[in-house]
Amino acid sequence: MRIRSLALVPLCGLLAACISVGPDYQTPDPAVPPSWNAPATIGPAALAGWWRQFNDPALNALIATALEGAPDLLSAQAKLREARARTGVAAAARLPSVGNTINARRSESAGSGVAADSYSIGFDASWEIDLFGGTRRSIEAAEATAAAAEAGVHDAQVSLAAEVARTYLDLRTQQTRLMIARDNLASLVASDELVGWRHQAGLVTELDKVQSASTLEQARARIPPLETTLEADLNALAVLTGRPRAEIAARVAAPAAMPATPPALGLSLPTETIRQRADLRSAERRLAAATANIGVATAALYPSLKLTGSIGVAALSTDSLLRPEAATSSLLAGLTTPIFEGGRLRRNIEIQSALQEQALIAYEKSVAQALAEVENALVALANTRRRLASLRSAAESAQLAEKLASYRYAAGLIDYSTLQDTQRTALSVLDAQASAQGDEASALVQLYKSLGGGFSADETASR
Repeated sequence: MRIRSLALVPLCGLLAACISVGPDYQTPDPAVPPSWNAPATIGPAALAGWWRQFNDPALNALIATALEGAPDLLSAQAKLREARARTGVAAAARLPSVGNTINARRSESAGSGVAADSYSIGFDASWEIDLFGGTRRSIEAAEATAAAAEAGVHDAQVSLAAEVARTYLDLRTQQTRLMIARDNLASLVASDELVGWRHQAGLVTELDKVQSASTLEQARARIPPLETTLEADLNALAVLTGRPRAEIAARVAAPAAMPATPPALGLSLPTETIRQRADLRSAERRLAAATANIGVATAALYPSLKLTGSIGVAALSTDSLLRPEAATSSLLAGLTTPIFEGGRLRRNIEIQSALQEQALIAYEKSVAQALAEVENALVALANTRRRLASLRSAAESAQLAEKLASYRYAAGLIDYSTLQDTQRTALSVLDAQASAQGDEASALVQLYKSLGGGFSADETASR
């Protein structure tokens, strides 16, 4: 059917801009407590670049390296590029498609021996009018998915920085524990020599000698597991940063003291934490995409209108193609209405509705988990600091007791069992103190991560 008037085109465009079937998205309002249950100092939270508060150049350099080329982050960035490209694909469906055709044909009637040539050049265009908003809902879903992917990049940055910091701090903890174990071994070697001299002089029995040898080997046996953990941390840092192990080892293999943890942390309110967490923003955007997909499925129930048109020239010879009478044009409108699909379209709506319900449940669960993570991190940090304060006092006393016991044993005033118990206590307390220092730092890292900290909005957008 040839339509000479184009009045239908703006009318269809007007209709396409007015109707969008399916539910309109409403941002969920999860139940969030007004304050934290665990003791917390409410105030401005310095979350951007939180690892710099440890004042450790090696840690800062490792995180900077990881953010430049870590595999997990590169994967998240690739997903974002994919999502943005899919948004462009969805948006392109709103526009007409135009193509060019060039045809040359020769036909011959059977038995006549007469050949006829025909030539044509033309431009074809088609446009499906978005009468009921299916395309607009598809674009809405694609944009929400892209926003979820962008939040996913932010979440990958937060998780990566936290994991690098946690692994680095554990490495420093193991180095400290290894130093304590080696110092203790050196002390026990000296004690074993003293026991040997006293045994040769007949001042102690064979029991003291074999006890000393057993204690010495037990101390030596403590070192290999610590070295194994240390190597595992080095390998983990290499994986996290995407750099060769030798390069990472050159940066951090030399023993260094555990960096001091910041004494206090300003904490935002729970509602602000929900907005800060990138994983929750990603979950909320996935919910928005699932809601829009219901509209896409619903629009399939309604009629679709497609306009097709062409303009060109057609003639029996190439010389005639430029003549006015060779010009051709057409404009067609087709309306397609689904009548019987065996329930497929409505079942698809049910599927999308169920997926939207799952996305809502997942979002609400993520909110609850996020709040629990902050609460747990606050409790862990407070209790670890209490434990560390007690261990520091205990370590001072244990070291003094070990020194006094060594003097008294050398003077023959106590037996070896008393010296042995004192040495074991000192080693145990010093090792526990070093572990507690690492636990304090790890708890602080976990708190920063649970708060969603690490990067400002400008930093995230620029990466």
